[in-house]
Amino acid sequence: MGEIDFLSQLVGETENVNWWQMCVRATLILVFGIALVRAAVKRVFGQWGAIDIILSVIIGSNLSRALTGTVPLWETLIATTLLVALHAVLVSLAVRLRWLGPTLKGNAARIVLNGEPDDKAMRRHGVGEGDLEEALREGGVLDCKEVREAWVERNGKISVIKR
Repeated sequence: MGEIDFLSQLVGETENVNWWQMCVRATLILVFGIALVRAAVKRVFGQWGAIDIILSVIIGSNLSRALTGTVPLWETLIATTLLVALHAVLVSLAVRLRWLGPTLKGNAARIVLNGEPDDKAMRRHGVGEGDLEEALREGGVLDCKEVREAWVERNGKISVIKR
């Protein structure tokens, strides 16, 4: 019972957190966050798919509320850990179950074929002329006519295949 009282004193109670308890929470949450990111599948914070973006927003929201004391600290850390574990399970399943990958990660879309941009596909995927021109330059191409294909990848990056 003494340890629980000490921890409550150290991190504060929900909505009754003073400045130094918030500092202790901030330190705990930073260490916890680093450990969680290091333990997570590399994809979570490397290549951003829809599931990765949603997870990062939820994690940020959870941890920020735990920091300010609007939610219980320990329960929030446990729930956040569960979210990262669920992400790992879903990503693992998506690798094994072909139909799940596109649902979680999206699909690539061709936006240039044989030097001709597909304006309809570009609009559908939110790619403007400037975005395409930037991707071409990054791919070492100055003119779209030099491109066999260009694709908006599942993570939103544009890949260019030269002729």
